[in-house]
Amino acid sequence: MDPCPFVRLIIESLALKLPQPTKPVAVASGGVYPTTTPCFCKLRLKNFQSQTALLPLSNGSGDSPPDSSTSAAGFHLDALTLRRFSGKPVTLCVEVFTGRMGRSCGVNSGKLVGSVQVTVDLGVSQTRPAVFQDGWMKLGNDHEKPSAKLHLTVRTEPDPRFVFQFGGEPECSPVVFQIQGNISQPVFSCKFSADRSRSRSLPPNFSNKNRGWMRTLAREKERQGRERKGWMVMIYDLSGSPVAAASMITPFVPSPGTDRVSRSNPGAWLILRPHGFSVSSWKPWGRLEAWRERGPVDGLGYKFELVTDNGPSNGVPIAEATMSVKKGGLFCIDRRVSKSDSAASTSSRSPIKGFVMGSTVEGEGKVSKPMVQVGVQHVTCMADAALFIALSAAIDLSMDACRLFSRKLRKELCHDEQDSCS
Repeated sequence: MDPCPFVRLIIESLALKLPQPTKPVAVASGGVYPTTTPCFCKLRLKNFQSQTALLPLSNGSGDSPPDSSTSAAGFHLDALTLRRFSGKPVTLCVEVFTGRMGRSCGVNSGKLVGSVQVTVDLGVSQTRPAVFQDGWMKLGNDHEKPSAKLHLTVRTEPDPRFVFQFGGEPECSPVVFQIQGNISQPVFSCKFSADRSRSRSLPPNFSNKNRGWMRTLAREKERQGRERKGWMVMIYDLSGSPVAAASMITPFVPSPGTDRVSRSNPGAWLILRPHGFSVSSWKPWGRLEAWRERGPVDGLGYKFELVTDNGPSNGVPIAEATMSVKKGGLFCIDRRVSKSDSAASTSSRSPIKGFVMGSTVEGEGKVSKPMVQVGVQHVTCMADAALFIALSAAIDLSMDACRLFSRKLRKELCHDEQDSCS
């Protein structure tokens, strides 16, 4: 398995230093700003959606580092983007504003203070980490007048990833291909099943010590006709050996008085990996919960939380995502720890570091062939990659499991004649 080149553009240590007024004034002008005004910045990179980050104010003197700072989400440059730039330098533009973020009455509420530009050499960035800016930059071109200064660190890291794509929708038991440039080759097969008789989709050797994963298993029998349960996805390697699985451990049922799965009663999957030499022996790696909730943009959306049974982060979600019902979205496990992160934070204590995986999912009514990216440092064998393929399948199938119960499911997802199928 050969990875695809990716580059992560990181923008961190963001802080703003405002010029001090030469005399006391109620409202400063001419490049001097009140120190209580909230500030933020917009980061722009060609062909990417702009990002926004808050800017804490620094009271330090001289060129000393800021006492507090923030980080932006950063940009991920995939192989196609890197080929498009052909190794040429790109320009990162950072615009600084005072005022609150967002729009008021259709007008941007922030007032532009100034901007800076940083040139990034992508040719160097594909082979080794590089720093292109680390320190204070002056906002404005007039060197005689006091002006605000922006502190930022701009750096890049090579971030190679394995890229996979389902050859069809997960419920249709497709082949999974590895993608590298224009070449695709089959590496896994996917087998979906929907069996009501499966006992909560538990692996045969699931012992009592794992009962903590099962906190919402009890369901009323009279609601069985409105349950979506027993779904399971098995991932096989090319030899036909099972290498990962996703099993619906908690049925997806509508909340009382509604026809949708809610946060108070989410459905859940166990993501399983082989344990030992027996093909029937499985060990839980993580638990994925999903439900439907209202979003700020287009009404109802899907909400996901992933918890792993792994070290200090046990029981704490390592990834969360909200996706549009119509457009779908991206589920991403990204555990980068920046300079400004606290050493005592949950992210710092987690054994999972860096970019782990990302999976794209289509919205309702669209053919979904999930694309999966997995960080190279998290793959030591094919079974490691298969684990994230199973997770991606569970995410995609959760979109169907969370559909309104007044809607019909496609026949591949149905158990028996009691189910509503299209």
